[in-house]
Amino acid sequence: MKAKLAPVYFNDPGNPDFRNQLGLLGNLLSEEAEFLPPVKLGEKMPAADAAIFPQLLGNAYRQTGDFRKIGMPILAVTSRFGTMAMWDWEIVSFMKEEGIEILAPYNLRHTRIICRSLSVKRELSGVRFLVFQDNPGEGFQPEIFKRFFWWEDACSRRIKEKFGVEIVRRSFMEFGRKAREIPDRKAREVLGEREIKTCGVSEKALLSAAKVYIAAMDEVDKDPGIGGIGINCLNESRFSDTTPCLALDRLFAERGIIWGCEADTLSMMTMYLAHKCLAAPVMMTNIYPYLMGQAPLEHEHIDHFPLVDNPENCILLAHCGYLGLVPGIQANEWTLRKKVLAIVDENSTAVDARIPQGHVTMVKLGPSLDRMTVAGCMLEKYVQYPGSHCLNGAVVRVPDGHNLMKNASSHHQCFLSGEWVNETEIMGRVLGTSIEKI
Repeated sequence: MKAKLAPVYFNDPGNPDFRNQLGLLGNLLSEEAEFLPPVKLGEKMPAADAAIFPQLLGNAYRQTGDFRKIGMPILAVTSRFGTMAMWDWEIVSFMKEEGIEILAPYNLRHTRIICRSLSVKRELSGVRFLVFQDNPGEGFQPEIFKRFFWWEDACSRRIKEKFGVEIVRRSFMEFGRKAREIPDRKAREVLGEREIKTCGVSEKALLSAAKVYIAAMDEVDKDPGIGGIGINCLNESRFSDTTPCLALDRLFAERGIIWGCEADTLSMMTMYLAHKCLAAPVMMTNIYPYLMGQAPLEHEHIDHFPLVDNPENCILLAHCGYLGLVPGIQANEWTLRKKVLAIVDENSTAVDARIPQGHVTMVKLGPSLDRMTVAGCMLEKYVQYPGSHCLNGAVVRVPDGHNLMKNASSHHQCFLSGEWVNETEIMGRVLGTSIEKI
């Protein structure tokens, strides 16, 4: 996907500075943008994702009316480095105070993120999230699972209204049956084509995991519009003899298909936007804030949080016994192991993986979808509690634990490796989603 950009000039499309800059941008953004024929400021704009000014002139102060008529996002990339030129700072600030928003990136990375975000915004209306579930909340642990907004029809409607993404629901029971009926021979062929690191996983368990992958791949092949797959894998685990962890990891690595543990469509939407716009791998997991005390400890079957300084600003990350469903392309350690949770079939597996220690960024869309919370965090260490539901979790330090408790929208959060706070803010400006730093 590439952003469709309409170059805008002031007086003369043959102006050497305009032409040279437009040619330079064509090279710098060759993978992110398609440039349409130039159009004069004030004339009718073509169908495009954004207008781009390769050159700004002082005339801009006297043509605010023409800027207002553009009717689409405006991008100013006026330096040979793929950024706003320093001398255009005043024009951009003037337009902002006039109520005219101009995206003026100050490094090339941001320019590319804007272009990817523009193309993602256009393509979202053709994206579908496939969700396998039957009667969510009616299975195991209903006292927990009936509380989640992501299963509500209202949540699906909001995703459709805000981003154009359609939630398509199909039977998990039927999907599980189809997966079990796949011949062992076919599963072995698929496994033979891929190198998968395992430990303590029986042949039967590995074959079952591969069959879920094959069944899911069949669904993707039928519908190229599928951008994500979610499965109610815990609450309705009785419909499958395994968990979908391996399948979801492979689909992400091979097709860029986003996944949703427990069919969490809000996390899927968050990860889809972060991955596609920022071109970064992303994972989802549970957060257990130290400030919540005994409630998270009881859930993870542990008797104390890891010892840290200033514990009020720390959270424990853990999901299904380990850090979470970390994609292999984000991990520096990755192993498929036997399941941990009693809620799933004995034949099930789970991913035990680590992402690099250091800077991580926590992101999550709120239930309104008009707001995304973002926090620049630090993954400080990994911790192990034998015999618990946290065999390999992580301690993450957040900027302000009390602020997190007041503003984070869910125990499910998504994490990018590295520092992405400013980049998510740029993504949000393009997508019409406010960014709230916590």
